[in-house]
Amino acid sequence: MSDTHPLSYDPNWREKYAEMIATAREAVASIQPGQRIFIGTGCGQPLELVQALVGRSKDLADTEIVHLLTMGDAPYAVRELAAHFSVNSFFIAQNVRDIIQEGLGGYTPIFLSDIPRLFKTGQLPLDVALLQVSPPDEDGMCSLGISVDIVKSAAENSRLVIAQVNPQMPRTHGDSLLHVYDFDFLVPVDVPLIEVPAPDLTPVTREIGEYIAGLIEDGSTIEIGIGRIPQSVLEFLKDRKDLGIHTEMFTDALIDLIETGAVTGERKSLDRCKVVASFAVGTKRLYDYINDNPTFCFHPTEYVNDPFVIAQQHKMVAINVALEVDLTGQVCADSLGTRFYSGIGGQVDFNRGAARSQGGKAIIALPSTARDGAVSRIVTHLSQGAGVVTTRGDVHYVVTEYGSTYLHGKSVQERALALISIAHPKYREQLLREAIAAKYVRPEMADFGNKIVIGPKDIRTTYLLHDGTQLIIRPVHPTDEPRVRELFYSLSQESLYTRFMSRMKWVPRKQVQEFVYIDHRNEVSIVATVPDADGEEIVAIGGYYLEAPTNRAEVAFVVRDAWQNLGIGSFLFKHLTNIARRNGIAGFTAEVLRENKSMQHVFNNSGLKTRSELTQGVYHYEMAFE
Repeated sequence: MSDTHPLSYDPNWREKYAEMIATAREAVASIQPGQRIFIGTGCGQPLELVQALVGRSKDLADTEIVHLLTMGDAPYAVRELAAHFSVNSFFIAQNVRDIIQEGLGGYTPIFLSDIPRLFKTGQLPLDVALLQVSPPDEDGMCSLGISVDIVKSAAENSRLVIAQVNPQMPRTHGDSLLHVYDFDFLVPVDVPLIEVPAPDLTPVTREIGEYIAGLIEDGSTIEIGIGRIPQSVLEFLKDRKDLGIHTEMFTDALIDLIETGAVTGERKSLDRCKVVASFAVGTKRLYDYINDNPTFCFHPTEYVNDPFVIAQQHKMVAINVALEVDLTGQVCADSLGTRFYSGIGGQVDFNRGAARSQGGKAIIALPSTARDGAVSRIVTHLSQGAGVVTTRGDVHYVVTEYGSTYLHGKSVQERALALISIAHPKYREQLLREAIAAKYVRPEMADFGNKIVIGPKDIRTTYLLHDGTQLIIRPVHPTDEPRVRELFYSLSQESLYTRFMSRMKWVPRKQVQEFVYIDHRNEVSIVATVPDADGEEIVAIGGYYLEAPTNRAEVAFVVRDAWQNLGIGSFLFKHLTNIARRNGIAGFTAEVLRENKSMQHVFNNSGLKTRSELTQGVYHYEMAFE
């Protein structure tokens, strides 16, 4: 136990409940062959009881072991004991993966929020529950500590409950208590809990984490799924304000976020100022930190993972991971082809809850490749045998180390192009060819195979208008084609004429595509956007095209009529100038109609070394960067 907390249990509990105390071996002697046994979750796995159970393997033929994610050893999950112990896991951890992939164990795919109902209704009746708790307090209440999740439901619905009682189990606040008389046997131990150090982060996971963090606003409540990617997000959130936590699990990384002041929970809609979770996976530092700490509230899965509870949090952000995503938006998260690898877990619960939250965001993240770059995780079709965890109708944001994209409400063509843009560059042209062959994408898109890409994130900035309206200035995205088309349709005949120097009723699709599908090296396009009911509205677009022999770039931009004369054009030009300078370009050129006084004003007052020449009603500008 932590030295920083007073003794939080009854020091005389052994004497008071002496008739219930047994050794691990004595307690498991009550288990009969053919029974179904539940084993406690995560780092709360009762290892002393598990070892005693395995010690009786020769007497326990046809015994089923049920659990969620467990850490530490799983000595029952070996080929030699397959005739005695049959594993049935709701989520496949590394310790049981081999036996399940060999076909000697089972995987039950199910939403995490649904599991307690299996126990309660008797659809999956439990004969025995093996779990780990803190010693009872003076009222006889024991805490499930770091593993409440489905453990509480299992204990409440098992015929025989054996509790490993450990003073090193933290006492946690919330709905985490069971009375000592809810147990049939108490097995005293005093051993360290299983510890899982934070995973090493890689440059790829950090890139993904930074992109995800860019989607998280002040006052958001976040769910942090399991794995490197969700944990990598936390280091980029230390400058946020009033974040809340409502998550099925968390690790040591959360401590730093709390201590920097980023997590306060002040703006949570439910459980204000509380960190809500159902289990924790970490080290002794974390276990000491949460011990008798009223900031943390541990609740069962049926509360934490309830999509209707999750949806009540405003600005709820769910961060979960995938193994593959196909070009229509189907997410595989539990299998590699026909080989079951992990589980559904809480991905769908939190994804749907966050999607229904006011201002919420449902995020699926994955590296762009696997097997050291040998395969793309963005695929035209899921691998044969792969299962869909999050459907194409449920998917919202998808993030890789190459950017983030939003799919919900988008057509299959828009989705395919968006996902190709955040795939690894070496797979983009192949994916585009396959998308065209699958009839997901129009054939003419073949011309843009090397230009379906999201621009560099360092181009992003903001511009504040005098009336307080904030514009987001960012690189053009492949999914912007409809919005750019809407921008051009909105322009008056005069604006179209001054921009394109010809009389036209509309801008041809091919020309719109040339603004959107660019390589972000020789060509740059940036847009100015404001939020609207459908996400965002593009109010201006600007860009340049490099003329390599001269190392100068032709620059142009256009602003929606209702947004003209607000300084947007001047700001876009200044931003494009900074981008061009960083890219080593020597200067700009431009062609401007004599009637286009506003564009001339921007160039003439740019502060650049500028000269212009009027020929047949058109000014030719040359602007040099000093």
